[in-house]
Amino acid sequence: MLSVTEARARILEHFRPLETETIPLAESAGRVLAEDVIAAQSVPPFANSSMDGYAVRVRDVASASREQPAALTVSGDIPAGASIPPPLAVGTAARIMTGAPLPEGAEAIVPVEDTDDHRDHAHAGAPPPPMIRIFKRASPGANIRPVGQDVRAGQGVMSAGTVLRPAEVGVLAALGRAQVRVHRRPVVAILSTGDELCEVGASLRPGQIRDTNSYTLAAAVEQYGGRTLRLGIARDRAEDVRAKLSSALEGRADLILSSAGVSVGAYDVVKEVVEAEGALDFWRVRMRPGKPVAFGNVRGVPFFGLPGNPVSALVSFEVFVRPAILKMGGHRQLEKPAVRAELLEPLHSDGRESYLRVVLERRAEGYVARSTGDQGSAVLTSLVKANGLLIVPEGVTEVKAGEVLPVWLLDNLV
Repeated sequence: MLSVTEARARILEHFRPLETETIPLAESAGRVLAEDVIAAQSVPPFANSSMDGYAVRVRDVASASREQPAALTVSGDIPAGASIPPPLAVGTAARIMTGAPLPEGAEAIVPVEDTDDHRDHAHAGAPPPPMIRIFKRASPGANIRPVGQDVRAGQGVMSAGTVLRPAEVGVLAALGRAQVRVHRRPVVAILSTGDELCEVGASLRPGQIRDTNSYTLAAAVEQYGGRTLRLGIARDRAEDVRAKLSSALEGRADLILSSAGVSVGAYDVVKEVVEAEGALDFWRVRMRPGKPVAFGNVRGVPFFGLPGNPVSALVSFEVFVRPAILKMGGHRQLEKPAVRAELLEPLHSDGRESYLRVVLERRAEGYVARSTGDQGSAVLTSLVKANGLLIVPEGVTEVKAGEVLPVWLLDNLV
């Protein structure tokens, strides 16, 4: 049997980032940038006010105080969106709104709170007062956003491989990038197999169970940036499996993901069909849950055969399929976010590298973890209760309370 590390390394050798495509910026969140971004202009492109107030020359308010305010003639009114305002004359002030362009000669912005102007500036069209009294001196540059405060023209802003989070999308918008070049999302075909399966909305007959794996795996594919192609349920007949796999190829799938049907049972026909249509490596991996993992290809398209038990299928997905999907999508960080946590109870393993479902809690002294209970590979609610997968190293059978082990984060709420 292979170790988890050996199996994952073998699998990832077969994957490369997919080709690129240009998409609207509004659709780019979560995608991976496929080009370096150089700023064509500065952000902001002009000096502007960071608050509502009055633009002044510093000398004109050098001695201003509550006791001896500086009285200035109001020479202008500059709303946000105004074109270039006239220069600011010595001994005057210009009322200015947040984001409005700075007049030539202005050296600082005095907040309206530091003046005797107490009127409601939200009132549309309200004229400024003819005179304004300033109660506080101002330092050069106070409350002014200079040209290029955020980004300078010609500056490298982002590099290829950057994941576009909301902040990155906002910067691209500020740079006027209505479209962006990213790596294409992988199309993942999902197949469930077995005569015992029925559709989710159907009534159960004796001996049947509902097809959960196609839903959990599809949700996981979407979570990590893939697009799903649902193939439905294939019965335990070679011709049915072959037809479903042909549908995946016709749908231009980048990856085919199957659950069950690749073991050694009399009715496990997926294995023989994949071998006839391509190639299949059948591995027994030293991990729990999810020991049997099949990897190969169907006419050149990578194929994963995951266990049929729902927890085994989803844990195997996290260990092997997730990094493959991320790599195809252009991601460079393939490792799962992890912390180290102290166990609140003793745990047992069978010596294989084990991924146990735990509730992770952050305390003042660090993270602690406790089991969600029954760790059976068919108990899907154990994952519903969990926010982490605690990793017991290979060769360890007993873990004492108080020991510290790594835990993969299943969400970012801790």
